[in-house]
Amino acid sequence: MGTSIRVPLVEPGSIAGLADVEASIRAERGGEIAVLYQALLNSPSIASGWEKMLTAVRNRTSIPADLRELIILRVAVINRAEFEFNAHYPVAHRAGVSTHKIDGVRGWPETRDLFNADEQLALDLTEHMTRNIDVPDHIMDRVKARFDACGVVEVVATVAAYNMVSRFLVALNITH
Repeated sequence: MGTSIRVPLVEPGSIAGLADVEASIRAERGGEIAVLYQALLNSPSIASGWEKMLTAVRNRTSIPADLRELIILRVAVINRAEFEFNAHYPVAHRAGVSTHKIDGVRGWPETRDLFNADEQLALDLTEHMTRNIDVPDHIMDRVKARFDACGVVEVVATVAAYNMVSRFLVALNITH
């Protein structure tokens, strides 16, 4: 794999037709347009849909923020998306995940004892969805016992969405 990003980055403000998409990204992402979104802006429709989907996953679900961030971190580790791991490390901290647990995500499942039952469940689901795609019934039964139907959809969508993110980052060699 080369060391440069595999698509040109779109400089925010450089294309008049992107103003609405950029404004939406800025509104949801705290004012800046990160390198991931600069790559996505090569396709305005993808950038817009991506932002709507990921905003829903990040900010509009009932999944506790600490579980969401553990999921994101584990997906990043499995898929070798160091950019994503580094981006979410401080987010996980702000969500209340200890440094010890954040670092422990790298060693999962050997670090299982660091995590409580909900965290173990989220990490088990993430492991199966990311590595194997299929989720064994015994794992899904635990997920359905812990979450209502809305929560099941949201936790599964979180794993799926961040697999999309990490695979996009890795394929396009977005590392900084």
